[in-house]
Amino acid sequence: MEQWSREQWEQNIQQYDQTAFFLYTPMCGTCELSERMLKVVEKLLPDLPLGMANINYIEGLANDLKIESVPCLIVSDNGKVSKKLYAFKSVPFLYEILKK
Repeated sequence: MEQWSREQWEQNIQQYDQTAFFLYTPMCGTCELSERMLKVVEKLLPDLPLGMANINYIEGLANDLKIESVPCLIVSDNGKVSKKLYAFKSVPFLYEILKK
């Protein structure tokens, strides 16, 4: 997963039918585990645009989307946010949500 800025995320949601944007903080153990799960999903869904960002550096987006906590996975469909996931549960759970 590559690091995205807010601008990169906004470009991707306009360019692709579906995107996923993982928000985390560096000292969060749950975020670290969630990132590992997403890296597996990324290998299973190589065509899915999947980026990540430290929420501390994109506070404006966090406020605009009313992010409640991290980890958070923002899923967009057709240019609009369709889901905000806070409980990642498992790789199969994430895969089912993100496959199209």
